[in-house]
Formats: sequence, structure tokens, C-alpha cells
Amino acid sequence: MRSKLFVPGARPELFAKALAGEADALSFDLEDAVPAERKADARVRVAEFVGSDPVRMAAKVVIVRINAIDSGYFQDDLIAVARDGVALLNLPKIESAQALLAAIGDIERAEAANGVAEPIRLLVNIETPVALAHAAEIAVAHPRVAGLQLGLGDLFEPYGIDRRGIANVHAAMFAVRMAAAQAGVFAVDGAFADLSDDAGFSAEAGMSRRLGYIGKTCIHPRQVALANAAFAASDEELAAARRIVAAAQSAAQQGRGAFVVDGKMVDLPFLKRAQALVAAAQAHA
Repeated sequence: MRSKLFVPGARPELFAKALAGEADALSFDLEDAVPAERKADARVRVAEFVGSDPVRMAAKVVIVRINAIDSGYFQDDLIAVARDGVALLNLPKIESAQALLAAIGDIERAEAANGVAEPIRLLVNIETPVALAHAAEIAVAHPRVAGLQLGLGDLFEPYGIDRRGIANVHAAMFAVRMAAAQAGVFAVDGAFADLSDDAGFSAEAGMSRRLGYIGKTCIHPRQVALANAAFAASDEELAAARRIVAAAQSAAQQGRGAFVVDGKMVDLPFLKRAQALVAAAQAHA
């Protein structure tokens, strides 16, 4: 999921275009991108589209960002979109393990009502100081959690934190990445609002990739190519990863758990990283 494109739920004319685009994942948004007076219509439109045959057949990760649990729209969103075909529900404004578990109870009831065959996994936003403080607890709270998403806009802007400060961004990224690592789930980077600053987007994406994030959120299709490029393994990285995977097979036959490739000692953590790079390259071939 190198690129995750937000698609406003109130803009159904954009749905098919997004599906035909190059983003690895589509996140249909029922929260911030939809004004109150259009939320009812948006959830109907999104539910119809994500349940359609073209979406089911597409090689896309389908995500729906619903409204917060205390928004007054949460229950209606769940009944509409907690259905087969949705890979991830994106939960905003979760600030504790207790809040997450309460949301999961509601999700389970909506799935039962809708006859969902396989439980929908969760992408949980970390976008407030309280959530950041409890990120690890949230990540490990339930097996449904597939990943954490960092939201720097909500985390920084209300408090006057300068997003141009590399140290500020790195600190938040690192904290969320470590929380995700503790739980064994992925971390995905949030949105970059300045559509005119390609260099800024790519710099932020490059930082998150070096920290082990799997991809970055895009708020416009023009950012998708930047994200895909930032999170693609280079030819040199991929070749090295393939050498490690091949060497691991030989080492296993000899009963060795650690081995040397290109003059460097390789053990299980490095092997897992190499296997992930090879698998990702095959998925996007």
C-alpha cells in the first residue's frame, strides 16, 4: 500500500476515476471531506460503490473512513458500509484502547446485521496528543487492528507545531512506528496538504519510508505517483533482498540461522525485511 488516495464520499463523480488510477489503496471518506448536510447521501453512495462488481474485481485495497464514535454519525456509517468487500475501516479520533474496544463492539453488531462473512480489519488514526501517548496500547488492544495511520495535521496544527521542522515530524513518525512495531502491525503515513509542494511531499514520504512505514496518504491523484516512487524499492535494494532470500534457503538447508550476504551478517529481522521487499515487488509487478 505505497499510496492511499482519499476519495471524498460526497463526490461520487470521482469514484470511478479513482478506481481506474494508480493508487494502491482507495480511502472513501465519510468524515472530514463531507459536510453534515451531505453525510446521509454520501454514506449511501459510498456503500453502493464499494459493494459493486468493479470494485470487488479491482486490485485495490478498499478502505472507508467513517465518522468518529462520538460524532452522531458513527452507527449509521457502520450499518451502511460494514459490508463484505471493505478491506479496512479507518477509525478517526480513537484515543484509548477502551474507546477502540467499544467501537469494535458496534462494528461486530453491524457486521452481524449485514451478514459479513469475514471480520473487517481496522486502520486506526493516531492524530491527537492523547492518542499518541496511548498508541502502543491502541495497537495491541485487538487482533482486528491491521495498522496505525499518523495524522500530522490534526496532531500539529492546533498546537502551533511547525511541520517544516524535520525533528518535529521525525519524533511523531518514530513514536507511531514503534507503537505499530510493538503490535506487529503496519504504519502508514498521513496526508500532506500543500499540493504545490512536490518536494515537501517526497521528503516527508522518504522519511516515513526510512522509518519503515508502508506508504503515504494522498489527497489528490497527482500525489499518487510521488508516493509510489517514494515507497518503491530501488533496483539495488531489490537485488540485494533477492540475494538474501536465496541465501536464507541455502542456510536453512545447512541448519544455520545466521549467514553472510554481501559481506554483512544476516539473521531473522533482516531476512524478514528482505522477504517483505520481494513480496511487495511481486505484488506490484
